[in-house]
Amino acid sequence: MANEEKEKVHLLIIGSGPAGYTAAIYAARANLKPVLYQGIQPGGQLTITTEVENYPGYPDGIQGPEMMVHFEKQAVRMGADVRYGIASSVDFSVRPFKVWIDEEKIIEADAVIISTGASAKWLGLPSEQRLNGYGVSACAVCDGFFFRGKEVAIVGAGDTAAEEALYLSKLCTQVHMLVRKDTMRASKIMQQRVLQTPNIKVYWNTETEEILGESKVEAVRIKNNQTGETSDIPVSAFFVAIGHQPNSNIFKPFIDMDETGYILTIPGTSKTNIEGVFAAGDVQDKTYRQAVTAAGSGCMAALDAERYLSAAGLA
Repeated sequence: MANEEKEKVHLLIIGSGPAGYTAAIYAARANLKPVLYQGIQPGGQLTITTEVENYPGYPDGIQGPEMMVHFEKQAVRMGADVRYGIASSVDFSVRPFKVWIDEEKIIEADAVIISTGASAKWLGLPSEQRLNGYGVSACAVCDGFFFRGKEVAIVGAGDTAAEEALYLSKLCTQVHMLVRKDTMRASKIMQQRVLQTPNIKVYWNTETEEILGESKVEAVRIKNNQTGETSDIPVSAFFVAIGHQPNSNIFKPFIDMDETGYILTIPGTSKTNIEGVFAAGDVQDKTYRQAVTAAGSGCMAALDAERYLSAAGLA
């Protein structure tokens, strides 16, 4: 469109979880005048988390949304320009790079940090969303601790589900693992460990019908695919481990990714296949996916961007 508004910036950060905000803090302190667009979920996945107990520096724990407010305030105090808006498309074939915001404004940037994160895949049950944060979680490592000594259920059949079931088995009295088919996708060694763990009970050919409970998870209703029989299992928590989807679609024409859409970076750096475009946080990390590792990679991206801009004579 001929009447599109244009703005030129030095460094553009797309996304606002721990990676984006940390990148903004470092970049602002380096006088790179970063502009950060918060995206569809300002604060990222932590805004749908309740208590965060494993982030260093908060001895009494902190609520996820409150923690992200702290991150944002710190970035703004350092001089980052934090804005509402969603990156709707990009053109990384030209310099300066072009990024369309809300399909109406073009930002031209000398360097770009992609920190758009990943979204947990859900089953799509209304009760799952209603009880999200009240016993329903997509991260056993984050939230399993709150259910120690209790019975829990987990749905999934891949390596992540197996790993999270094993993690939960060390904290919980009983782990009910719900598998949709008669086989698991997990690697043989992970399957073996799950099946040999006495307090993990695997339910094959099992669908989740409903999560039961008014204000917190009290039970899960399951259905056997073969017999059609339904039953209720009393549990205090329900963990969804059916995978994550990196929020990387708009970058696909330009940026190298793995088969599931995670952005590939040069090992030990935040550099992508395009010089001047960097990636940090869960959009490029399918292994750790923690707030603290995302923040660390945001720091790396800002330092990499600063060096790139300096070497290119743009900083």
